[in-house]
Amino acid sequence: MSESFDKQKMMEILVDPNVSSIMAELESGEKNSTYLVDKLQLPINQIKDLLSYVIEHKFVVIGQNNGNETFKVDMDKLNKIMESDDNFKNIVDGLTELDQFLN
Repeated sequence: MSESFDKQKMMEILVDPNVSSIMAELESGEKNSTYLVDKLQLPINQIKDLLSYVIEHKFVVIGQNNGNETFKVDMDKLNKIMESDDNFKNIVDGLTELDQFLN
């Protein structure tokens, strides 16, 4: 990926419990803002704030459909960052260090 975003920051945001619950709703397809507000019990401004970094880097795209604001996840981009080996290297290293410490 030759995108200009902080991969570490993106991963931290994507695994945040609030963001991941929003992303889980979007993985099954485009959702309008009314659906998200009702389902997540969060105001639309808070949803947008939580997603601001992923929206900025086009992992989530906001559009319009029949006058309603819609949110759609770019599954190709999301899959690429989730499958990238270097994203999980630090996790594996941390678990290895913890295992050594415990043993």
